[in-house]
Amino acid sequence: MGTVLLLVLAAATAGWVDAVVGGGGLVQLPALLLVPGIAPVQALATNKLAGIAGTSVSAATYLRHAPPGSRPSVRTAVPMALLALAGAAGGAALASSLPGAALEPLVLAALLVVLVVVVARPRLGETTTQRLHGAREVAAAAALGAVLGAYDGLLGPGTGTFLVFALVGVLGLAFLRATATAKVVNVATNLGALLVFAPQGHVVWGLGLLMAAANVLGGYVGARTAVARGSRFVRVVFLVVVSALVLRLGADVLGLA
Repeated sequence: MGTVLLLVLAAATAGWVDAVVGGGGLVQLPALLLVPGIAPVQALATNKLAGIAGTSVSAATYLRHAPPGSRPSVRTAVPMALLALAGAAGGAALASSLPGAALEPLVLAALLVVLVVVVARPRLGETTTQRLHGAREVAAAAALGAVLGAYDGLLGPGTGTFLVFALVGVLGLAFLRATATAKVVNVATNLGALLVFAPQGHVVWGLGLLMAAANVLGGYVGARTAVARGSRFVRVVFLVVVSALVLRLGADVLGLA
């Protein structure tokens, strides 16, 4: 019972974090790995089931309640989501054969770059300053979706954070609009991974559905909080989450965790 309560609390917290800035897997996946007898691929698959519930609700909340200029960009989100779904399915197909630890040093290096760039540029993401237009915008969004979708299916934690940074840093969206758009893409990555994991029997359904309910609550509250507080608040949470991811992965890489 203690483990179940911990998982429910972790799922609710992960839903809030994910809705605000991504990175809920930092909380949810390690909690799942504490379940006695669960395999890493089962934890990853069950995390996707809980995650898709929360990201769906937070995406819908952004669509309904965000100011018009901060709602998900359809032109960006649709091609990005389609390629992300395909990438996530491919990454999930490799998840049981490629150890996540092999990627951790690369992910840690990427997160450090993200942290340095955002800290060094305090005005980054305050407002939307479109850098790409037309076919170039669509192509960039699709490429980012494919790469980050594959990472989400293969490993997972930090995907939402990378999505937000890519939308802010590459496409020039404000933090709030980037987070709203990232939620639509995150729904697709979770779905792509589940389409592979579920037929293989890796999802622990009872546990996953319980965590999904908690994730929905956290996702709804998180999205409403982000909409009410705006891009500056999202930027602060983004920095906190990236710092936590760096510390967590750094401990893993150095063998301290």
